[in-house]
Amino acid sequence: MDQDPHCTAERELLEAVSRITAISTTNPPDEEQNQPKAEISCQVRKENPEKDDLQDSNASVSPNSSMTTKELQEYWRNEKRQCRQVKLLFEIPSTRIVEHHFSKYVMYKIIILQTGSFDSNKSVIERRYSDFERLHRSLLEEFSEEMEDVTFPKKTLTGNFTEEIINERKLAFKDYLRLLYSMKYIRRSKKFIDFLTRPELQEAYGCLRGGQYTKALEILLEVIGLQERLTRGNPVSVVPTLCAIVVCHKDLENPASAFEYGEKALSCLRVHTSHRYYMPLLETMITLAYELGKDFLSLQEKLEEWKAKKDPIRVFTLKELAVREYVQ
Repeated sequence: MDQDPHCTAERELLEAVSRITAISTTNPPDEEQNQPKAEISCQVRKENPEKDDLQDSNASVSPNSSMTTKELQEYWRNEKRQCRQVKLLFEIPSTRIVEHHFSKYVMYKIIILQTGSFDSNKSVIERRYSDFERLHRSLLEEFSEEMEDVTFPKKTLTGNFTEEIINERKLAFKDYLRLLYSMKYIRRSKKFIDFLTRPELQEAYGCLRGGQYTKALEILLEVIGLQERLTRGNPVSVVPTLCAIVVCHKDLENPASAFEYGEKALSCLRVHTSHRYYMPLLETMITLAYELGKDFLSLQEKLEEWKAKKDPIRVFTLKELAVREYVQ
């Protein structure tokens, strides 16, 4: 007797999902191997979920025989999204020599790519030898054991600006960043993340304080994507940047864009209502929602609920908080 093709396809898909699910929960994680890998992996979470790379904010339903083919396909897509770990690649394609007053140094152009993504996801930054050197010394203080076998290109008395030395360092710094990123505790460390993002953030906040909102916004939008990829296990850490983007859009009279980024920031703070940005962000979002004709009553309720739980204290506005970030 011939089988219904639809039932056969459904059964085969169910079996495939079950096999993948079984494999993803039995294979040991490869995190502890300090070798960079570009392939996608699905790992069993063994640590605090808030500190892990893989965030399962919405638990997926287990596959079962009552699912339709369409539901199984959607389940499989969700599984793949949850199992896909963000991996970053570092390239140093070019350099430039800078002469400033009495100093001369080489700037290394670093392109940071997400594996499996298009060029739209890349981040481009520039760092000089002394920046790498400070990072290395700082990491040695905190991660002496992990850094034990990590080599760093030494300075030479002469020839630092020759093409040969510069090309050697390009390759060395590329391997250096790749190795650091392969070590879980280092790539999550504030020191490593600051190395990749802090100079640009300092410039952006300087522009914001000076009223150069267009320039500040341009830099912040470049940085936020990299920040989010570097801090997937700690979404709260990107809240100041998201709020700075809100401030820029608001002052540039782009309320819809300001509200969009404000929603992202609020989603990061939904279980962190004691965060210093929470109430100022709520107040700003209420103003924006009213201006855009959106529902502001639910936001107002959250604000009143927050105020009822807290003692009356001096609270800065969102803009006041933003301009205080990265003040030297």
